[in-house]
Amino acid sequence: MKNNKGFTLIEILIVIAIIAILSVVVFVALNPAGRFAEARDSRRYTDINNILTAVHQAIIDGDGALPSGLVADDTTYELGTCAAGAATCSGVTDACVDLGTPLANYLASIPVDPQDTSGGVTTGYSVTVNTNNQVTVGACNAEGGTISVTR
Repeated sequence: MKNNKGFTLIEILIVIAIIAILSVVVFVALNPAGRFAEARDSRRYTDINNILTAVHQAIIDGDGALPSGLVADDTTYELGTCAAGAATCSGVTDACVDLGTPLANYLASIPVDPQDTSGGVTTGYSVTVNTNNQVTVGACNAEGGTISVTR
């Protein structure tokens, strides 16, 4: 009698095919690119809430006056130190406002978008104050939809 130990080529190929199918299913289910985009959007949401909280603290401490640079005229400004024409937010023509100094008591520095390529000249965040003094802070480069908060 011949004693056959081991696996046949067909058995090995079937196991490899099953492992390949399972790994593709797991990789698609995990979707690492989508998870990274969600993480960046989560950071953007946290950043705009921090900026909005700092603006409101400045308004409270200033007895209702807006921080210098902001005007209640429905104009959308990108946060940063950019020159005229350098704003990169959609809906912003060429207006930038630097809130680094007016908000220095409330934020160590103005947050910058996780995918910022301007070197801090623009932050990737915008601010609008409507005629009712409602402040809206938004993320310009949101990947999963619009991210903005109004108070």
